[in-house]
Amino acid sequence: VYLAPSLPLQEDFVYHWKAITHYYIETSDDKAPVTDTNIPSHLEQMLDILTQEEGERESGETGPCMEYLLHHKILETLYTLGKADCPPGMKQQVLSFYTKLLAHIRQPLLPHINVHRPVQKLVRLCGEVLAAPTENEEIQFLCIVCAKLKQDPYLVNFFLENKSKRPETKSPERGDGVKGNALAPDTGQSPVEEQSERQEEPQAAAAASIPSPTNNNNNSNNNYNLVTSLLNLTKSPDGRIVVKACEGLMLLVSLPEPAAAKCLTENTELCELLTDRLVSFYKALPQSMDPLDIETVESVNWGLDVYNLKEDAAVFTGKRALISFLSWLDYCDQLIKEAHKSAAAVMAKAVRERFFVSVMEPQLMQTSEVGILTSTALLNRIIKQVTSEALLQEMVYFLLGEEREPETPASITQNPLRHRLIEHCDHLSDEISIMTLRLFEQLIQKPNQHILHSLALRSLEERNYLENKPQEEREPLENGQPHDAVDLEEDPLFGDDLSPDSRLSGSDWLSSSPPQSPDNSKSDGKTEVHKIVNSFLCLVPDEAKSSYHVEGTGYDTYLRDAHRQFRDYCGVCQRWDWRGNPKPFEKCNLDFPFFEGHFLKVLFDRMGRILDQPYDVNLQVTAVLSKLSLLPHPHLHEYLLDPYISLAPGCRSLFSVIVRVVGDLMLRIHRIPDFTPKLLLVRKRLLGLEPEGINIDHVTLLEGVIVLEEFCKELAAIAFVKYHAAASSSP
Repeated sequence: VYLAPSLPLQEDFVYHWKAITHYYIETSDDKAPVTDTNIPSHLEQMLDILTQEEGERESGETGPCMEYLLHHKILETLYTLGKADCPPGMKQQVLSFYTKLLAHIRQPLLPHINVHRPVQKLVRLCGEVLAAPTENEEIQFLCIVCAKLKQDPYLVNFFLENKSKRPETKSPERGDGVKGNALAPDTGQSPVEEQSERQEEPQAAAAASIPSPTNNNNNSNNNYNLVTSLLNLTKSPDGRIVVKACEGLMLLVSLPEPAAAKCLTENTELCELLTDRLVSFYKALPQSMDPLDIETVESVNWGLDVYNLKEDAAVFTGKRALISFLSWLDYCDQLIKEAHKSAAAVMAKAVRERFFVSVMEPQLMQTSEVGILTSTALLNRIIKQVTSEALLQEMVYFLLGEEREPETPASITQNPLRHRLIEHCDHLSDEISIMTLRLFEQLIQKPNQHILHSLALRSLEERNYLENKPQEEREPLENGQPHDAVDLEEDPLFGDDLSPDSRLSGSDWLSSSPPQSPDNSKSDGKTEVHKIVNSFLCLVPDEAKSSYHVEGTGYDTYLRDAHRQFRDYCGVCQRWDWRGNPKPFEKCNLDFPFFEGHFLKVLFDRMGRILDQPYDVNLQVTAVLSKLSLLPHPHLHEYLLDPYISLAPGCRSLFSVIVRVVGDLMLRIHRIPDFTPKLLLVRKRLLGLEPEGINIDHVTLLEGVIVLEEFCKELAAIAFVKYHAAASSSP
């Protein structure tokens, strides 16, 4: 009953196929283009019949027309005709037929040997000729194959071909009882192979349950022609083809099959394509560019690189080249992010070696100031843009090295690039200093633990900045909270913005209590938060303060910012095993001489010169230090934010550096007549509340004092927010 209606369909199907084969038997003129024949219309009818047949049957059931297509190896025959491009244009028709067949038929076809074998061969024909007339059909076909593999990743094993089993070159095409050699199904096998496969064929239909015929373990001998063909098409002069090829590669790298991931990086030129193109785009950039242009050029997503020079008002030399570079960088980053973990690691290493080390390092190590500035600005932009874990890790190792042990004054030159970049934070050129400091500010906000370990934490691990004295017993906390926890709630600064609801619920970085510090000023060894806050707020003497004369420059703005930034940082650092409390004093190696590390040394040196440096430099130095202070690590917190620690002889902390600056300031204030009115005028000018008028002497010093006052308020706010978070997350 069920078969009767489908018989006419099958007869129809066979009729159309026979019409095509008869064309080859009867036609002597094979120069006429295929579009002048009925072949396209017969192929179209065959597709319609197959689609109709599937629609009329139970899901997953193979109808007689599909059985006929598989059993008579129609796809093999079509492949042969397409390869010969006979009549002219036939390759286009065959590609289109395969594409529509895979796209329209819902049942899985690729597991059938009489489908995946010819599909695999057709894949090899794609991308062979650059700018071929069939490029459009080739890319459509390859992309549908990729989409099918994304649905059923195990099928990719059919597409890892053993090089030693590449049969086409070995045996001539043989006739198979069909008149006319073009119609011989090109199975591409020796008679022996064909015999063994006839036994295999019944199982091939159920290939889901068996390993692929080519799923051998000797991976180094496999071809991944699907990738090779897509790589060839990424070189097309047609931008749309390039984007589609890149999308296909994106699908393939994300397949979870380890054999495919290994083959991808070992037996294809994917890594070379990524890095060569990155290098050539980078080398096309002008030698000198305005750092502001590099920073402000709009963020670029690969594939949407549709920049129109004519319509751009903010055009600058090299903008087109910069967008192309950033667009390709985005593609590399996304590809590595999507890729199977093992492939991602290999691709990221390739970018490190072939781009960062070979091309960027010489640029960063050069002596030309213009060159240093441009390459540092580009590096900053790259750091900002990279989001994939594997590429970020390799970039960090490139910039900072892989060392984990504490630095010594002698070891800081071990890694020349790291040493040079940190030295550039204190460069003779203020522009280079500011740009490099911004680079580090960007870097310490990336979600990578090694950055913070390398730049700061490894020097603080043993807490050997503390004076080596026996500790008195510490008084236990009341209900797990410091005495003044109640006072915090009533603090007038603790407004709506820091209500209990908006507290840092995720900030369990301090497991039981705020960090305790050795404190000789109190017998119970506990430092109350308001003492710490006041220590920072009262550092700058009253005659050097100017903010209370100007509205909107209070301490509460800093509180809100610190609260938001600290919550963000806690989110980033949550995955890292940062203990709640500092390493117990008795377990620390306090005899090891303390060295703050190269990075903190340069920052502290610059902080010490805050009264004699340009305003913009000071803003950037304090920005980096405040970012470090926000980090929820107990040692960094203690070292940067606790004024009451007893420092070991010859050691300095952020607080001690500021104290020294304030001491210097006290001596200098008295030498400047009308110090306070001048200070107020400078502040109003900086805020744009006063027009630029007559020159004021000592303006660098006065601006430095303003930055110092603001920085102390910021540190007080950070300390307050962190202590409050610790108190509220205590059990």
